[in-house]
Amino acid sequence: MGIKRDYSQSATRKLFGWVRGQSKKVKVGLGIMLTLISLAAMVVLGRYGSLLFVAAESVHAVGILVLAYKLIKHKSCSGLSLKSQELTAIFLTARLVSSFTTEANIHTALDIASLLSTAWIIYMMRFRLKATYMKKQDTVALYYTVAPSIILAILIHPHAFHYSFFSMLWAFCVYMETVSVLPQLRMIQNAKMIEPFTAHYVFALGVARFLSFANWIYRIYMTRGAYFFLIGYGYLWLPTAILAEFVQTFILADFCYYYIKSYMEGQIVMMMPV
Repeated sequence: MGIKRDYSQSATRKLFGWVRGQSKKVKVGLGIMLTLISLAAMVVLGRYGSLLFVAAESVHAVGILVLAYKLIKHKSCSGLSLKSQELTAIFLTARLVSSFTTEANIHTALDIASLLSTAWIIYMMRFRLKATYMKKQDTVALYYTVAPSIILAILIHPHAFHYSFFSMLWAFCVYMETVSVLPQLRMIQNAKMIEPFTAHYVFALGVARFLSFANWIYRIYMTRGAYFFLIGYGYLWLPTAILAEFVQTFILADFCYYYIKSYMEGQIVMMMPV
């Protein structure tokens, strides 16, 4: 297994090395080609129901597996934000309560698996690997994200559900998910250097958010706006929900750019600009 992994990493580095050696025109052409292939893949996935969403959840699951490997194999949670994990557990719990009340489906099962995995990570960081937790660099207070999400959910929420409380709860989880990664990104800024496993995890979050946002856009486009009425109605709720998805994707886009840049340059430890 070690030989196969080393060979795979060597082949990937050679590929990125070849790309770095090409002219600017070739790089632009490769970027356009990759974009077109990605768009075609999203169209194909979008035609089969909620596969884009399932793909997003699958990528997120891969990120969690990377964290699990780091915690078990390396016995360390350095560089990982406990507060981001706690915020993730909060919005997943809110979404599960809301989904059990409205409808239970494959998304509910995926959320249960994600919540259990996140709870295990929190347990490991709080108790088993507490000595390696970089608490002084995990500086974002939870109320800075939870309180605004609660206020926004009370003011702006869908009106499609029979019980307004669960409508507010669902809106809360949408807003909470948008900002849940902020403590992790702040911790990365404080550390300036990101070890590989944490970088892989955050990159997986970025890809998952892009796929989730693409799922929203694709469904709205294919239904000519009718998808809006499936997720609730309200003058402010619809644009706010779309904006929240966009902001969440945008927040991680910068990190993903530097992640790919660092990998292409062959850096083992990822560096973020000041």
